[in-house]
Amino acid sequence: MADEAQKEKLSRDDQLYRIRHSTAHVMAEAVLRMFPDAKIAIGPPIENGFYYDFDLPRHLAPEDLETIEGLMRDIVSEDHAFSREVVDRARATELFADQEYKLEILRDLPPDEEISIYTVDTFTDLCRGPHVENTKQLNPKSFKLLSIAGAYWRGDEKRPMLQRIYGTAWDQPKALRQHLEWLKEVEKRDHRRLGKELDLFSVHEEAGPGMIYWHPKGGRIREAIEDYWRGAHRRDGYEVLYTPHIGKSWLWETSGHLDFYSESMYPAIEMDKADYYAKPMNCPFHIMIYKTGLRSYRELPLRWAELGTVYRYEKSGVLHGLMRVRGFTQDDAHIFCTPDQVEDEILEVLRFSLRIWEAFGFTNLKAYLATKPEKAVGSDEDWERAVVSLKKAIDAEGLEYEMDEGGGAFYGPKIDLKIHDALGREWQMSTIQFDFNLPERFDMTFVDSDGQEKRPFMVHRALLGSLERFFGVLIEHYGGAFPVWLAPVQVVTIPVAPAFNDYAAAIAAELTAAGFRAEPDLSDSRMGAKIRHHQAQKVPYMLILGEKEQEAGAVSIRPRTGEQVNGVPKDEFFAMLTDKVKTRAEI
Repeated sequence: MADEAQKEKLSRDDQLYRIRHSTAHVMAEAVLRMFPDAKIAIGPPIENGFYYDFDLPRHLAPEDLETIEGLMRDIVSEDHAFSREVVDRARATELFADQEYKLEILRDLPPDEEISIYTVDTFTDLCRGPHVENTKQLNPKSFKLLSIAGAYWRGDEKRPMLQRIYGTAWDQPKALRQHLEWLKEVEKRDHRRLGKELDLFSVHEEAGPGMIYWHPKGGRIREAIEDYWRGAHRRDGYEVLYTPHIGKSWLWETSGHLDFYSESMYPAIEMDKADYYAKPMNCPFHIMIYKTGLRSYRELPLRWAELGTVYRYEKSGVLHGLMRVRGFTQDDAHIFCTPDQVEDEILEVLRFSLRIWEAFGFTNLKAYLATKPEKAVGSDEDWERAVVSLKKAIDAEGLEYEMDEGGGAFYGPKIDLKIHDALGREWQMSTIQFDFNLPERFDMTFVDSDGQEKRPFMVHRALLGSLERFFGVLIEHYGGAFPVWLAPVQVVTIPVAPAFNDYAAAIAAELTAAGFRAEPDLSDSRMGAKIRHHQAQKVPYMLILGEKEQEAGAVSIRPRTGEQVNGVPKDEFFAMLTDKVKTRAEI
């Protein structure tokens, strides 16, 4: 039965791929009907939809999408076949003589690659396919254009800025309606929108794009994350390191970053007649600490972790709120161990990763095991041992996983852990990565029990990935309604009248002294307005305080979800709140 379900899923996935690919071509023809001199770039199907990039004589407005949609429905109703033809390079060049982006794609194709084109009505595109057979297979009530965005040609900010039209297409109108409802929920949870509404973070040009300013409320959440992270690492046998933000060029030459990664590094700063670079990763610094003395097998394994801020010069076109930034704090860790220890260490690091994700409310995870690519460093024996260790760890934890044959880095195999959020979206987060390259490049050794110097195994482990991106995922997963232990303000005390301001302030002070994040609202606003404000701020608990509460030493609890509970003894509420934080309950 499972095999049949998988076949059915693959069949529907293939059908949706063809529908979306074909709808993208129909959209391109519609745009050309509207702008006959338009230049077309690329138009692939993507998850849940499609897009197409255009070089147009004017900027599109949102109302243009309705016009284009109308033209698309006309084309669909005209009953046009999608026809495929294989052509030689000369014929393709002739067909796209006035389409400079297509000609560039043609020039970059390998000489022996088959060139195919697809035609629907008057529109011909350089395309591998596949497509539906006829436009009648596209339901005009099952597609919709969604948005317009800018996109540099081939992602290069030095190339022309094109206009990208995004759309979605499905096999039936009901599926489209469900997807549009899902998109509304995605928009409601957008971390950029909630970051502003909840006063969590901002971005300012004064530091350059892709640099995050953490506001006080965002800082409180980050502090809670970091406090938990450090405690969990200490309990699991890690030592926490702190390393500089810049390093001499020698480090990056030795690590290979200047050869393979220089375009993503910030330019060098010359100091003391030497070049220094802002660090794009922490690994070489941890290796420097390792090499401060002769290491014995008795010292290993070493588990070293760092919340290290790194800098990567991402292209401006790919920056996106907290999800893609230029400066971020990576929860990096490196494990140095003997070959005999590696299996136990991998199992422990995987178990540790799963415990951390569970603590933050993510229990739906999937693993991807990436193996040796064609070009790789390290012996076949080491690669085999590493892959076996990774696979054993996954099997031991009963994780669902997929093999990614040949998908490892040239310096070692890896496990990628992907989480699913509350909306079912998959996020690449944790990586457990072997490295046979850096121990060799930096001549790392340990003295084994036989008195001989040998290479240690080195394992990179980024668990949350970066605090910035993790925070963005966390905001969207919870829709800003954080569990009690993470909420920037856990309790607000609200007096029913000014006469009870002192009682509200005293309760908030007691909560703060007990280690909770509590604030009194002593503003001149009406009580109803205060409640609506803090409800919108997604505060877990509001304490409504009046004469009865003051006389009884009690509180009336108004949670952000559920009905108000009146006259709860103060100590009882404190105990309940302590338990909610300890168990990391949502509310």
